[in-house]
Amino acid sequence: MSRYIKENIKRKLYAESMGRCMNPNCKKELFSTNGDISEKAHIEVYFVSLDNSYENLILLCPNCHTEYDKNHAFTKEEMLNWKKIRKEELEKFFSKKFKTFEELEKEVVPLLLENKSIFENYYLKNHRKLWDKFEPKILANNKKLKMLFLANLNLFQRDASQYKSNLKYIQEFIAHVDEFEQTRFDTEKEREMLFPEEINSIFGVEPIVDSIISSTESLELLIKKLKEQGKFEKISLGTELPFIQLKDNGKSTKVFLIDTPRLIQFYYNYKCYKRTSVRLGSLNFALTYINYKKINYSFPNETNLREILINGKKMLFIYEYCLSQEQLMRLSPEKDSIIVNLHNWNGDGCISNEAYELAKHMQVKLLHMEDFYEYINSIKQ
Repeated sequence: MSRYIKENIKRKLYAESMGRCMNPNCKKELFSTNGDISEKAHIEVYFVSLDNSYENLILLCPNCHTEYDKNHAFTKEEMLNWKKIRKEELEKFFSKKFKTFEELEKEVVPLLLENKSIFENYYLKNHRKLWDKFEPKILANNKKLKMLFLANLNLFQRDASQYKSNLKYIQEFIAHVDEFEQTRFDTEKEREMLFPEEINSIFGVEPIVDSIISSTESLELLIKKLKEQGKFEKISLGTELPFIQLKDNGKSTKVFLIDTPRLIQFYYNYKCYKRTSVRLGSLNFALTYINYKKINYSFPNETNLREILINGKKMLFIYEYCLSQEQLMRLSPEKDSIIVNLHNWNGDGCISNEAYELAKHMQVKLLHMEDFYEYINSIKQ
């Protein structure tokens, strides 16, 4: 008589258990520091039924398995009911719909952190035996994450173009979970859907390096709303790793502006999408140059990042293909202020002659980027 259990049935049992003994009065962790301690118990005794089906198997801790096999402490009916109870528990908790992304985040982050720790400590360090023991824990966590995500798809930032869409990464993760379950016991694991690293970024587990998002105005609105909630601490621009620092529940967190999935999730949560007038990447480049020259500057108002105080003057950054007289009038700059056009594709032509003439009457200085560099270099440190 063969007690061989098909691999797809093992996968279903691991997913069903969610990493805990199926006895609702026990629920002992099956994947502890000692690895996988789960035991596959036959509900109907195997030598009588010869039944290795999913319906006739249940994952128990060693103690509960002994209590059933040796001491007959539980009935078959009770064990069959345990499977129903676990399914109901899972659907009740992990299919819960949350009102806010922050509520969902509290449930998701511990699962992602545990998966990350197992993956880095055992798989990446090539500890094959330990990885085989702890991989079922990832399988169980992935099942929980999949259920949480499916119940709360409306909380993820999405974009119709799918170019920068966190919802797309969530859908990729769900496909990865399904493939992971199907290939876990394969001798040769050929996987098409790898874990999308953007998932860890979305939930603030680990940032990724991406391109900086264009809209300075969206970032300004986010800072404004964070300030209203008492969460904003500071912003750091003019560096290779610009960030905003916020405090929530007494903990300070940096959100890097090149960590795109994380940042656009904040924009989605706080409804901060605004039309781009000044490209944030260009602004950050100009401020980086000022910092490189070790020139001090400050933001009079952190909800307006396009304006700084430097060398005792107000400097306003714009982004126009060619600054016209009409556009300059709409800006209504203060006397002695400096306007820098960050749009440098048009060279000297990025500021019209009419705008230069009007600037003389307004007593303001207009600079294209080459003039900007010269002006910064002329400031005595």
